[in-house]
Amino acid sequence: MRAIVLQHETHEHLGLLGPALAQAGFTVTRRFRDVEHADLQAELVVVLGGSMTVGDPAHPFLAKEQAFLSERMSLDRPCLCICLGAQLFAAAAGASVFKGKNGMELGVAPVRWTKAGHDDPVLAGLPQKLNVAHWHEDTFDPVEGAQLLGSTDRYTQQALRRGNSYAFQFHLELDAAAWLEWVETSADTLRAAGKDVAALKADASKLKAAEPQLERLSEQLAHHFAACAR
Repeated sequence: MRAIVLQHETHEHLGLLGPALAQAGFTVTRRFRDVEHADLQAELVVVLGGSMTVGDPAHPFLAKEQAFLSERMSLDRPCLCICLGAQLFAAAAGASVFKGKNGMELGVAPVRWTKAGHDDPVLAGLPQKLNVAHWHEDTFDPVEGAQLLGSTDRYTQQALRRGNSYAFQFHLELDAAAWLEWVETSADTLRAAGKDVAALKADASKLKAAEPQLERLSEQLAHHFAACAR
């Protein structure tokens, strides 16, 4: 089984999803800021995050990915989309993507599952509130035909399911070590934006405590997509 991974930044990887997909029987092929038409037939497409904004003409590969996701949706082929990937997924389904009125959501904070999320088999067994990594300022309108699975205090659209595809605004793939690496790599930029770098680093302890649940979520997603392929 093939998992095509659309990667937009050199430091953003599959993280916890990598071992889960391998254990479920997927072979990963990475595409960096590109996608191939033949990928439409892959058993799974994973779209990772990035610092770009949907529709940014400076990054024409995003329009190509959005069109690709729209076509894949029409074929009812499963996708897993994270952060920027979730925004591309929403746009491909016809929803508006825009800068959130509540400002940047940055740090480790809980996502709360909706009733649909609580009843979703892939989210089964997870705590009602789960600490996850957030790093975004764009959000999107409700996606037609999708179930809302999770929200935060700052933004409603955090997790959704449409058919056999899932989209997450937060970074479910990040563990504590990766979070620290991201914060340290971006420390100067964060300070220039008035962010408390020490507090963000301290958030790693909350993410470390949540890692068993995040690993479980990754594994349950991987097995869901493997079952779809079968």
